[in-house]
Amino acid sequence: MSSLLPTLAVITTGLYAGFLLTFLIAIMPGIAALPDERFTAAMRRFNEKVPSPAFLVLFLGVIALPAAVVVGADGDADRALAVAALVCAVGSHLITITGNIPLNKALASSEGGGDSAAREAFESRWNNLHRVRTALSLAAFALLAVAAG
Repeated sequence: MSSLLPTLAVITTGLYAGFLLTFLIAIMPGIAALPDERFTAAMRRFNEKVPSPAFLVLFLGVIALPAAVVVGADGDADRALAVAALVCAVGSHLITITGNIPLNKALASSEGGGDSAAREAFESRWNNLHRVRTALSLAAFALLAVAAG
């Protein structure tokens, strides 16, 4: 297989995994110490800014490029690694779509209400889902890197 698709898949998946990892190890711990009103305001602003066109290209590329690698893989071992990576990426996206995004929307709709209650309903659940989707994204990245190697 041409090395372009696997390389693009690795880069895209690595960028996305790195984005999620940054939230996990730096941003969320950094804002965890904020008082409720500042925490909820910060998360609302993040959730407004993240779904930009550039982010959406990355978000879709994390599925499309590994899928292309699966279709074009030369050997069974590379194909199996790419399939495993794609399963991890799809799993991460399903968590995002069914878990994190609904929590983001609930937090947004609570603006102007009680920040303590909104944070209580949001933070722990969002972080737990985020840990899992980050681990899946990192696994997808590692699997693709091995397949492309």
